[in-house]
Amino acid sequence: MEYQNMIVRDATILAGKPIIKGTRISVELILKKMSEGATIENLLKGYPNLEINQIYAVLAYSAVIVGNEID
Repeated sequence: MEYQNMIVRDATILAGKPIIKGTRISVELILKKMSEGATIENLLKGYPNLEINQIYAVLAYSAVIVGNEID
């Protein structure tokens, strides 16, 4: 999944946290909801403008960030 065109940072939106492009939905919010048990279907219902490929982009972005962490 290519996330580069879907996940952006803008210092004027949510203090520069990574968000889904064109929204104010943060990567953090999606991950938090999923960690609390929300399914993709729940997220799509709760955020009608959200698309499934955007959720996958959040997961792909997160995997890259975690994969690049250095202890």
